[in-house]
Amino acid sequence: MPMEIFKEFTFQAAHRLPNVPPSHKCHRLHGHTFKVALHLRGPVQEPYGWVMDFADIGQAWEPLHQQLDHHFLNEVEGLSNPTSENLARWIWRKLRPTFPMLCQVVVHENTTCGAIYRGEDD
Repeated sequence: MPMEIFKEFTFQAAHRLPNVPPSHKCHRLHGHTFKVALHLRGPVQEPYGWVMDFADIGQAWEPLHQQLDHHFLNEVEGLSNPTSENLARWIWRKLRPTFPMLCQVVVHENTTCGAIYRGEDD
């Protein structure tokens, strides 16, 4: 029976949403401490007793962290409109080739708002 695991990461970044009206608060430059949870589903591998080594997930995340942390997200290739939804999809597309067991990417832009992407568009 498959097991689902997750590993969470945080990064700080600035962005603005260019497609909302100028009167909308998110049209202005602002920042967040984003939290990202990567969920993977698969069988428990024996003799290790795990689905995957969490360190391997961390290694795969590191290049994305370097691209995102303390950057202006609108300038990151593929994130010209960096909503939580688009960020979750962008992360999925970057990591899914490495992790076929990736089943969900969760992005929190603060403690009460975020997006969940499960690869529906891919």
